[in-house]
Amino acid sequence: MSGPAGIGRRRFLQALAVTGASAVLAACGDSRDQETPPAAEPVTDGAATPQPSAWFKDTTPFIVHDDGKSLEARLENMDGLITPNRFFFVRNNSVSLEVDPDTWRLSIEGDAVSNPRTFTYDDIREFPSRTLVCYLECAGNHRAMFGLVQGRQSSGTQWMTGGVSNGEWVGVPLRDVLTEAGITDDAVSVLLIGLDSESPEEGFRRSLPVAKALHPDTLLAYSLNGEDLPRDHGYPLRALVPGWVGSSNVKWLGRIVVSKERLWTRNNTTSYVLIGDDYAPEGQALGKVATTQVIKSALALPWPANLPAQRHQIHGYAHSPDRPIRRVEWSLDSGATWHEAAVLEPQAQYSWARFAFEWDAQPGEHTVMTRATDVAGNTQPDQIPFNEKGYLFNQPVPHPVSVT
Repeated sequence: MSGPAGIGRRRFLQALAVTGASAVLAACGDSRDQETPPAAEPVTDGAATPQPSAWFKDTTPFIVHDDGKSLEARLENMDGLITPNRFFFVRNNSVSLEVDPDTWRLSIEGDAVSNPRTFTYDDIREFPSRTLVCYLECAGNHRAMFGLVQGRQSSGTQWMTGGVSNGEWVGVPLRDVLTEAGITDDAVSVLLIGLDSESPEEGFRRSLPVAKALHPDTLLAYSLNGEDLPRDHGYPLRALVPGWVGSSNVKWLGRIVVSKERLWTRNNTTSYVLIGDDYAPEGQALGKVATTQVIKSALALPWPANLPAQRHQIHGYAHSPDRPIRRVEWSLDSGATWHEAAVLEPQAQYSWARFAFEWDAQPGEHTVMTRATDVAGNTQPDQIPFNEKGYLFNQPVPHPVSVT
């Protein structure tokens, strides 16, 4: 197969061996924009104050994508299990919002609640809290690999491997708030709606099945890594839905609708849907709705990487939606031979796992691949079917490394 910005996986590996990583990536049309895009227009919605730039955090540590809404993390900046807030990736559908917690409100409504409620920020903080260590990942993380590895580029922001981060979250179980609003036994869907009115549907929204909404680990989060939730990450309140694609974790949450029927929106009919020959339509969706994440691994190295010829300890990160990682392997010969890496510590709850291995790097052009296996035996597949929007790519990634 071939695509407008990609080459086949075999050709990719062959070209790396002959011409080097930099030349191949140039030929592939690497779309990562390193410069900050022009400031977005201000947005106002209820308690939200106009904000003149797209983000609050310093964008220097990130790959700034040319969609003006995505800050891709550089995994090489991360040494520990928890991603510092300053390095935590951002995916927005509008500019980040400045929301005043004193005037912010969360409404719970719909035909499947008997006691519709409006909560203040203080109300939410008075509920018993839970703490979870949980990774958060964009559904499109690794999307660029459809073009680079399969030779068939999908639409959407061409994320490499940094659309993921790992944090310690504090919040209130969503089920406690829904119980306070009198959720009824015939509830089917729980629709989360954000205050970002310039997003599609005038507030980004995602529908959860009631069983997931009532899971004790589905939180309304107000803290990340020991601090109030950063403004780029949904302050004062966001959803945290462990193991599900990032779009389910709605930021700047302002409204929840509980329904007796399954609710369909843009984000489970045409977006965040696996559309392709291998995916049958689901309900009103054009394909299979993307919900649960998939098992993945990636090296904490720049893309492409340049290393001196010596012995190195290489590390990276692996994660599975709701199970610990049991094993990570690495290969220098396109998967013909695999070597076991060390998984550095047990995973806490929904955390990713760190892994490391020793490599006696010899001069030349190399590709290093990794694959992860969780405790249930789920392993990264050799090949996955293409989908038009490039969600949930989890083949082993051939990471180019030049050794001099």
